[in-house]
Amino acid sequence: MTHVFVYGTLKRGQPNHKVLLGGTHGRAAFQGWGRTAEPYPLVIAGEHNIPHLLNVPGQGHRVVGEIYAVDEQMLRFLDEFEGCPDMYQRTPLPIAVLEWEGTRGAPRETPAADRTVQCFVYSTATFPPEWLHLPYHDNYDSQGQHGLRYNPRENR
Repeated sequence: MTHVFVYGTLKRGQPNHKVLLGGTHGRAAFQGWGRTAEPYPLVIAGEHNIPHLLNVPGQGHRVVGEIYAVDEQMLRFLDEFEGCPDMYQRTPLPIAVLEWEGTRGAPRETPAADRTVQCFVYSTATFPPEWLHLPYHDNYDSQGQHGLRYNPRENR
């Protein structure tokens, strides 16, 4: 099992979370909440209002998200789902644990709050330069006060 950090539409309560459920695409087990160890710009961009974590460490905020333990089948599915490597790139990053619930697929020691765990994150390394001037968010919600409603894939 590998750890993946999700910060956008794959989080619980968000439009694409369903792809992590039910085992159709592999296994994904919720482990806990975390935030990026370093600040990153999290922007909502493009015609479909998609959240993007721009791979520009040191700018933006420490982004909040969820940590999942996933099997190889789910990881391959997520690569395809996220358009990796064209739209997003799967990048290993240290994630600071805020709260840990998981036991399945957990590191040898269960991380305590304020410890880090290495996770794959789907970030964006190539993007239009104007995206750096969009508002930065620290915690994505598709129904948030930003007013930028996500356009689900099935509506495109």
